[in-house]
Amino acid sequence: MGHLIELRNRLLKSIAAIILMFLVLVYWANDIYHLLALPLIQTLPSGTTMIATGVASTFFVPFKLTFIVAFFITIPYVLYQIWSFIAPALYTKEKHLIAPLIISSTLLFYSGIAFAYFLVLPVVFGFFTSITPTGVVNAPDIATYLDFVLQMFFAFGISFEIPVAVLLLVWTGAIDKATLIEKRPYFIVVAFIIAMFLTPPDVLSQVMLAVPMCLLYELGIWMSRFYQRDTDDDDTTEQQESEPQPPAKL
Repeated sequence: MGHLIELRNRLLKSIAAIILMFLVLVYWANDIYHLLALPLIQTLPSGTTMIATGVASTFFVPFKLTFIVAFFITIPYVLYQIWSFIAPALYTKEKHLIAPLIISSTLLFYSGIAFAYFLVLPVVFGFFTSITPTGVVNAPDIATYLDFVLQMFFAFGISFEIPVAVLLLVWTGAIDKATLIEKRPYFIVVAFIIAMFLTPPDVLSQVMLAVPMCLLYELGIWMSRFYQRDTDDDDTTEQQESEPQPPAKL
């Protein structure tokens, strides 16, 4: 019961932090949405604006975005609460390994979102605007745009976690560095297939997601040498435990 009570308190603190951040940002909800829409607005033809097809879209869409932004901002605090809950059950060596992974995974997730916002979205929207048929007005709906951008943010944020996934596989002994190097050609093919499903149906955005995934895979291989499990020591320990102990002398 003590662990359940502590877990409940950690969850309540995390939810309270998200709600508090939402209340702080809600006054600037429209400004936050305008900032999110800049990559599209800058590529629209002169005199064209976004539209709202839903009756209450102009109210709910900015609020939805503000709540998501509040959650993204409080991710470090939420991860800290999770870490505070599981840390007492970990060994000292495990704490030294997991703590850098939590910090790096957070930074990589933010990096993926920043990469999508500053580099990918302007290129993708510029491409879509350039191929708009003659006589068609390009005026995207604000709710559809938000769903599209969140999908891109999620795709790039998760894809940038590849080094962490590689390190966890190596640390747990599920795979070793030599196997990762051997499977590199297969991963490149898989990366382009995943990018094909996660990005819009154009080659440009697919390449802009697949190439960073391949580079991050190489980064994970390079960093895996610091997390390689020492199998020799493990075998020695198991051998010592399996050997019969001599009887104690009286």
